[in-house]
Amino acid sequence: MRKLLLTILIAGFSVSTFAGDQTRKGTSGADQLLIPVGAKSIATGGAFLSRVTGVESIYYNPAGLDLMTGTQAMFDYLNYVADIGQAYFAIGTQLGDLGSIAITYKTLDFGDIPVTTFQDPDGTGQTYSPNFFVAGLTYSKSVTDRVAAGFNFKIVNESIMNASATGIAIDFGVQYQFDNNLSLAAAVKNIGTNMAYSGEDLKVKTEVPSTGYGSGNGVYQADTEPFQIPSYFELSVAYDYFMSDDNQLAIGTTFRNNNNFEDQMMFGMEYGFLNTFFLRGGYDLLLQNSDQSIYDYTLGAGINYETSDGISIGFDYAYRNVKEFQNANHVFTVKLGIE
Repeated sequence: MRKLLLTILIAGFSVSTFAGDQTRKGTSGADQLLIPVGAKSIATGGAFLSRVTGVESIYYNPAGLDLMTGTQAMFDYLNYVADIGQAYFAIGTQLGDLGSIAITYKTLDFGDIPVTTFQDPDGTGQTYSPNFFVAGLTYSKSVTDRVAAGFNFKIVNESIMNASATGIAIDFGVQYQFDNNLSLAAAVKNIGTNMAYSGEDLKVKTEVPSTGYGSGNGVYQADTEPFQIPSYFELSVAYDYFMSDDNQLAIGTTFRNNNNFEDQMMFGMEYGFLNTFFLRGGYDLLLQNSDQSIYDYTLGAGINYETSDGISIGFDYAYRNVKEFQNANHVFTVKLGIE
């Protein structure tokens, strides 16, 4: 327990160093790091950091990866806002006493965007599509039968035609199980480097001032402003209530300290029947200026089927209400596990 408390204090110190600065609100970039994955966790509002396990835990709390058995794979598709689609793939395996490792890949689909110029503000007839991705490598280890820890190393890349920006980020998380019912977790997310755009599209040809006729054009490289990635700290607690052998109810909450906007509280609940059928709900609340939040409640359901030869197949769906857009977020997740 002392080790866990020390880890939480270290995480809190990291947040005071890298996050929570009120003057940095609205100044970060790489917001694809904030787009959640996994219909199970999205449906419960991201509130179950202390009980999420397997490959779905990588985004929320990498400590939970080693709490799986065998090998797991997950594919997730999110119908995001403004006709943007997000695809996410993760695969991980348990290595016995050595812990667990996993790799992940997230990409955004913006569709085709018309190319416009000063000469052709209505479009040149050509199109382009930005390429945003996040690739990750995760390691997790169950330190004791109650404590698990893990970290996630990520490469973040954004490219728009011939200009791009790249950065690295690290997540760290711990989980502590008090008993069969109560659990606690802490996580620090997206601690990493600043990003800045560079590339051929930022070079501009123009006449060189104070030169004679016919001297030719000069090439200038635009100096872009570096931006920070959205780091944050989360502290979570959850309680599992076993109503009977077949019926289980879990409730949880998570506090998030952000570096680029108001702090948040997330609340979640999950009802499970026969450990096979699940109903879920959640709520995302800004602690200040709550009327400005574009997200509020979430709903979802899932089914998990395990065969006699150790193969599990799961399907989850989540609905996340979006206030400022006509279309809500619909999330579909498929999981496959082999013991």
